[in-house]
Amino acid sequence: MMDYRSRIYRYYVRACSQSLAPKTVKGLSPRAPYLRKIIREHFPKDRNAAILDLGCGHGAFVHFMREAGYTNVVGVDRSPEQVAEARRLGIDRVHEGDLTETLRSLPDDSQDVVIAFDVIEHFSKQELLPLVDGVRRVLRRGGRWIVHAPNGQSPLAGRIRYGDLTHETIFTQVSISQLLYSSGFTEVICREDTPIPHGLKSGVRWMLWKMIRNGLRLYLAVETGEAESDVIFTQNFLTVAVK
Repeated sequence: MMDYRSRIYRYYVRACSQSLAPKTVKGLSPRAPYLRKIIREHFPKDRNAAILDLGCGHGAFVHFMREAGYTNVVGVDRSPEQVAEARRLGIDRVHEGDLTETLRSLPDDSQDVVIAFDVIEHFSKQELLPLVDGVRRVLRRGGRWIVHAPNGQSPLAGRIRYGDLTHETIFTQVSISQLLYSSGFTEVICREDTPIPHGLKSGVRWMLWKMIRNGLRLYLAVETGEAESDVIFTQNFLTVAVK
C-alpha cells in the first residue's frame, strides 16, 4: 500500500499554487543573502568539508554552497519532481532518495555539516528519533546540524504548520532543544529567521520587523509580567546543533 507521503511527494511541485523552483538559476537570487549568511557564519573554513543536504528540494542551498567554493556537497530529496527541477536548473549533486536510508548508508563520523531545511516538520515525533540519531552518528565530533523549521511561537504559526499536508510536527526553541540535547548534541543555538538587510527594501523590512517584534514583546510582558528578550517570533527559525 502506498503511504500518503509517497503520493503527495510524487506531485509535490505540481500541487503548489506557485512554482517551488524558479525558471532559471538566476531566480534563486532572492534567497542568496540569507543562505550566504548561514554559510558565512556556520560553515567550516575548509572548502573540502563533507556536507550533506537532506531534503534539498530543487537544490538552492546546494547551488550557493558550490558557489562559495564547497566541493564535497551532496543533496538528497524524496520528491522526483524536485530532483528533476534541480537538474533543469543545472544544479548537480542532487539525488532522489529516502533521507533515513541515505543516513544509514553513510559511515560513522563521515560528515562535517548536515543540512535539514524545512525537513524535520515532515516527521512524526516517533520518526524523528531515528532521524536525529542518524544525523548525530554520521557527524564528526564538532560537526554541525543546521536545521530550519516552523516556529510554534509565531503568531502566524498555523500558516506554516498547516500549509503542507505532509507537516507532522511544529517546534519551539525549547522543544527542539529538548530533542537535540536528549539525543547527545553538546550545543544548541536557535536564531530568528529575520529579514537580512542588503538594500533599501530589505533594510525597511528589517526595521519594520524590529518594530513589530517590540510590539509582540510588549504583549507578552503585559500578559505574563516578564519582558522576555530571547523569544523567537518569526514563522520559521534556524537551529545549529553541535555534536
